[in-house]
Amino acid sequence: MAAFGFTSLLIHSNNSPFMIRSLLPTLLASSFLTLGTLHGAGLPDDLKTGGFAIGAQCWSFNKFTVFEAIDKTAKAGGKVVEFFPGQKLSPEESNVKFDHNSPPEVVQKVKAKCAEAHVQPIAYGVVGIPKDEAGARKVFEFAKALGIRVINTESVDALDTAEKLVKEYDIKVGIHDHPRRPDDPNYKVWDPNYVLSVTKDRDPRMGSCADVGHWVRSGLKPLDCIRILKGRIMSSHLKDLNAPLPSAHDVPYGEGVSDIKGILDEYKAQGFDGPISVEYEYKMEDNLAEVTKCIDFVRAYGAGK
Repeated sequence: MAAFGFTSLLIHSNNSPFMIRSLLPTLLASSFLTLGTLHGAGLPDDLKTGGFAIGAQCWSFNKFTVFEAIDKTAKAGGKVVEFFPGQKLSPEESNVKFDHNSPPEVVQKVKAKCAEAHVQPIAYGVVGIPKDEAGARKVFEFAKALGIRVINTESVDALDTAEKLVKEYDIKVGIHDHPRRPDDPNYKVWDPNYVLSVTKDRDPRMGSCADVGHWVRSGLKPLDCIRILKGRIMSSHLKDLNAPLPSAHDVPYGEGVSDIKGILDEYKAQGFDGPISVEYEYKMEDNLAEVTKCIDFVRAYGAGK
């Protein structure tokens, strides 16, 4: 949490410092309001498109660098962006990888690039959260430094540690789902009932990173899954697929089988306004037009309401 240093609240008069007590409540309220707007009090409207905070998951542009992914997100019409660990930083520094182990000067470069592109970092994942607090704290400190709202993970074994840090940092945790693995019964996060079972008694800032496309690949209906997880959706990787098959590929929103309009209706009914990440894992060498169509779909959805 950003805090005002006491030295900024001191005035020196005749070499004798004193506190401007009358300003302290206002300044503290302003500090907490800024934080609350991003986290507890919901997302500010200036980050929303069509009523949702939607942008790209940088994985959509994993053939490119972080800087290029930020630019592509902005060109697609996204106002927010989700980072993933290990992407190359920029064309000029392609030997530098960006993640929660990055030094402060690299994080600052990314913040500056986002400010230049008018894109807000909002989510990070899918990233492992260690069970040991020191390791987990590095992930949360990284998120805090960037103003990130949600950390997306599949580290169910670390939820005790994560919950402690969720409460400390006021940063949400979403459990992400990949498709069902028939040969691995220990992989359970594909099932929304399982995700609900491990989060329902925890802090309300813990729940699902709803990867809609992977539910379709698992033979599930996304609307059913979203209703199961009502009140526990922290973020969403929103995908439309060409077929209800494990081998299905992404298509622009509204052209596939996921029922994107129905999903948006349900999100709205539940009071979930994001973050939503377009994670377009098809034609990844050149998919900016498709990502743009997805964001345009959500913009048109909001305009029609």
